[in-house]
Amino acid sequence: MNYYPVNTVSDYFGLRNYELLHPLIGILDFEHFKPDPNATFNYDGFQFGCYAIFLKDHKSCKLKYGGKEYDYDEGTMVFIGPGQSVGFTKDQNYKPKGYALLFHPDLLLGTALGQKIQNYSYFSYAVNEALHLSAKERRIVLSLLEKIQFELEQNLDKHSKRLITSNLELLLDYCLRFYDRQFLTRDVVNNTTLERFDQLLQQYFTNENTVQNGIPSVTYFAEALCLSPNYFGDLVKKETGVSAQNYIQDKLIDVAKQKVFDQSKSISEVAYELGFKYPQHFSRLFKNKTGMSPNEFRNLN
Repeated sequence: MNYYPVNTVSDYFGLRNYELLHPLIGILDFEHFKPDPNATFNYDGFQFGCYAIFLKDHKSCKLKYGGKEYDYDEGTMVFIGPGQSVGFTKDQNYKPKGYALLFHPDLLLGTALGQKIQNYSYFSYAVNEALHLSAKERRIVLSLLEKIQFELEQNLDKHSKRLITSNLELLLDYCLRFYDRQFLTRDVVNNTTLERFDQLLQQYFTNENTVQNGIPSVTYFAEALCLSPNYFGDLVKKETGVSAQNYIQDKLIDVAKQKVFDQSKSISEVAYELGFKYPQHFSRLFKNKTGMSPNEFRNLN
């Protein structure tokens, strides 16, 4: 696909023919968006070098991620981090409605938000894992966008950066809460995903894929379930209380216990069968999970 590079906030605002009040952050209200009638756009989507948050209020625009389309409902938020690409298709009579908030990573330098931006894992979610807002949640989001816009319209002073990033951080924190709510209210979908995950995990060990492909990764199962790794990891954590990596390791140790109990095989052979390149790495993980080495476990039994 042919993507338009959005490396800076001004790249996007310039393309949209919209006034930018601050070089590192901007809010675009599509209600006041007036496209340049002479401008042409021959791209299939955007490749972002900055953070982008979209609040969609229109149903006739479809976005693509990983070759799949997602048809948005009203009141949906999409979070895109630097390095991600998003394609789109739209109706001929499409008129965008909603808001776009873009900010450059440089805005966060030396701020409290800069120290915790990696905590907002939803910036690495796929488009089809968007946040669906209730009417009350949407009002909260709009109120925070209004506060950020208010600061952008003031003359810059020594308080500007702190107030802008503080309100931005509050917006991201609320969205984190709303995502947690979405996980909780989608129990049926989540349980089905976890059941499928368990089946795939069991099949991986039963078919001895570990010998050829090594220890299974979070990314491997996320792709098998058509989810982004971050979304999959957050879903598993919310439902089970442990990280996806720990969940996989716990299952691996359950299989390892059965193999270690078979004294016809050496501990090194068991380690290689489970996908470990180095037996000492297996022994270290086994002791970390069980409190004893593989040999101690074998002798105890």
